[in-house]
Amino acid sequence: MRFIIDAQLPIRLSNWLCVQGHDAIHTLSLPEKNHTSDRSIADMADESDRIVVSKDSDFTTLKLLTGKPKKLLIIKTGNLGNDELLKIFEVNLKTIEKLFLTFEVVEISSAMVAGGNLD
Repeated sequence: MRFIIDAQLPIRLSNWLCVQGHDAIHTLSLPEKNHTSDRSIADMADESDRIVVSKDSDFTTLKLLTGKPKKLLIIKTGNLGNDELLKIFEVNLKTIEKLFLTFEVVEISSAMVAGGNLD
């Protein structure tokens, strides 16, 4: 899978996804870095068949109003440390991959923080 990680998430997540065999970039690697607009990120994601990974609810609104980005992984866990966030991805990555075979929008919620997973 191909991902673009939004500004409020750690570059460490992008690096971790790459180690797992995915193609992931962070907004820091874009020309405008973390100042890249949501619309530009969505357009770029759609052009390169990437899933936008964000905590920003503006992407949900953009998806509802414009249909962009095509695929969105929205993080609704509240504030977590990077280790906790990566643990959630580690436990649920295979399920997230499966869900994107069917759905355009997948949400990681605070229910998963307590150690549960999506299965």
